[in-house]
Parts: sequence; structure tokens; C-alpha cells
Amino acid sequence: MSHFTCIKTQIKHQQALVQALADVGFKNVEVHETAQHLYGYQGDIRPQTAEVIIRREYIGHASNDIGFKRQQDGHFEAIISEYDRYKYSQEWLNGLTQRYGYHALMATAPTQGFSIEEEETLEDGTIRVVVARWV
Repeated sequence: MSHFTCIKTQIKHQQALVQALADVGFKNVEVHETAQHLYGYQGDIRPQTAEVIIRREYIGHASNDIGFKRQQDGHFEAIISEYDRYKYSQEWLNGLTQRYGYHALMATAPTQGFSIEEEETLEDGTIRVVVARWV
């Protein structure tokens, strides 16, 4: 039985998280109002719960569910098993966070009176976005 590791993130907007997960290859993501149990690699119910869940069948043959649990401060905590941390490491989480930041910006900029003026992806994968607000 794998041990689950909880990793604090700066992720706060649920829809931007789901879009970022789709960007990194996870199209089948469950979103729940009330946190649901995660499952281990043998189909066993684990005590850990999450509102945003990637079920193990979409991760890999011997994998566990990956979850994102909303904390009291509104941020999501990533819940990834020790086994799955080899593939879904801090580097993977950093890439997910970058995609999340992009989607969060695209969702919030217009609501704050900003318009997207320019967007480009640099050779190193960095996304450069120019926003402006005319007063």
C-alpha cells in the first residue's frame, strides 16, 4: 500500500486547475462539491479525500488516484502517492502550476478590467502574456 504525500500549492481557482490538468494530458477529471475518497492501486478506499480527482485508470496500471483537496485558506493541496511521485514529481507539479497560472490569468484579467494584448510561447516553454488596462 502506497503512502500518500500532501503537497501545498498556490492553486486556488478550481476551473483553472481543471483546464491545466487537461493541458498536461488529463481530460477525465472528476470535480466534486464535497470531497470524495481516493482509491489505492488495488481499488481499496483510502482515507484521503479530494474535490478534484484523477482516477487511477487514467494515470497508469499500478497507480493510485491523484487528488486536489481544498484547504481552509482556499488553496488546493495535491495528494499524490509515494509510488506516483516518481512520475508526478515536483517538476511535474511546477509545470501544472505554470499552466494553472496561465488559465487563472486568462479568467481573471478581463474581470479586473484588463485585456490580453499579446501572448507568445518562448523557446524554453515560458508563456509571455501582455495585459493592459485603459483608463
